[in-house]
Amino acid sequence: MHGGTEWLVDARGCAPARLRDPAAILALLDRIVVDMQLHVIATTIHAFPGPGGVTALYLLAESHLAIHTFPESGTATLNAYCCTPRAPAAWRELLSAALGADAVSVTEHARGGAP
Repeated sequence: MHGGTEWLVDARGCAPARLRDPAAILALLDRIVVDMQLHVIATTIHAFPGPGGVTALYLLAESHLAIHTFPESGTATLNAYCCTPRAPAAWRELLSAALGADAVSVTEHARGGAP
């Protein structure tokens, strides 16, 4: 049984101003969509007031792509789940360029396997 692949991505040392910028967050997600050849069905984004961050979700034909940003700690957490096989995005390069991340950790999980 194949349930797809899920990537959990944590970016640290990000520029707080970029983590507060909805346009920067959407541009990052759009780049991931193009790079991974995904198909967006719907999007939603919420920018928290004041010094808060941004939460965005792309509902995909392949599953979902979500990000939560935390300007107060310079951190972004991203989750990408694809139910069809594909190569991962260049997570470190993308998050470094888009958010100024100086450290990126990626965990890849095969989903739907035997218990």
